Order: sequence, then C-alpha cells, then structure tokens
Amino acid sequence: MNQTLRAGLAALTLAAAPAAAHANTLEQLLAERAIIAAADSIDRAVDAKQWATARAHFAPMVAIDFTSLIGGTPAVVPADALIQGWAANLGARKTSLHLRTNHQATITGDQAVLVSHGYAWNRMEGNGDPLWEVWGVYEHRLEHADGTWRVNGFTFRMTHERGNQWVKTTPSP
Repeated sequence: MNQTLRAGLAALTLAAAPAAAHANTLEQLLAERAIIAAADSIDRAVDAKQWATARAHFAPMVAIDFTSLIGGTPAVVPADALIQGWAANLGARKTSLHLRTNHQATITGDQAVLVSHGYAWNRMEGNGDPLWEVWGVYEHRLEHADGTWRVNGFTFRMTHERGNQWVKTTPSP
C-alpha cells in the first residue's frame, strides 16, 4: 500500500472515530509525554547537579533496585536519601552524561511504568583512566497525584559496562 493511500485511510479512520476516542488518545499522548519528560528532567538535573530539581520528580519514598550495578538488595528509601547519595557520588569533580531512548510507557489509571534503554558516562580525574560508562535498561514507576507524575520506583538493569571501576565507585568531593 503506498504512503498516500495509507495516510488517507488513517485520516478517514480518525475522522470516523467518536470524539471521545480522540480525547482518550490525546490524553494518553499527553500523559506519555509528561512521563517521559519527568524521566528526562531527572537525567538533565543529575548531570547539571541540580539536586532540588531532580528531587522534585520523586514521590517521598522510592523503591529502588540498582543491584545489577552496585550489588546489594532492592530497597525502599526516602527520595531525599536517594538524591543525597547521587549528589555524593556525582560531586563537583565528577562529570556525568545520562541518555535514554526507546521509551515505552504503560499507563494504568494513576500508575505508569516507563521502560527505556540507557547509557551513562562518568568522568573523574585522579586514578588512571578517567572514564567509566554503562549501558542498560531503566524502569521508572510513576504515580499521578496533584496533576504531576512522580517516580515512586526506579530500577536500572545493567547490560554492559566498561572503563575504570575507580571512577564508578569513588565519591566525588
């Protein structure tokens, strides 16, 4: 089927659908965009060391699972403690870049799950190779309250890493 015919059929289908279906589709798209924007904003804030901005995207308590990255066990922690940990590890001397793509949001009422592929890069001078990088899958679990989507669960499943483990594990002053 050629592109013109396909576009025409899609337009006819949308035109024939009830107005309520359009509203649900638009609401769904707006919610998905808001969910992705929240996760993206966390990445930007962390890289810019804007900890209050990052914190604003989290519910008061967060279920975290970074076991594939740092060991340990999954836990439920205060969002303030999560942000304090990130701030200590990614202090002034450590540069980071977080990227995510291939977002897939699933929304059920006031709950959502955002799955995306991610890449993070850290750089800190002081002990050999200054670089460490990691690839994996992010899962953000969010709740919608007071008109805002906030993260109440956060998992990172590492698929590959390379570089200097010292950069990964050494907190930056």
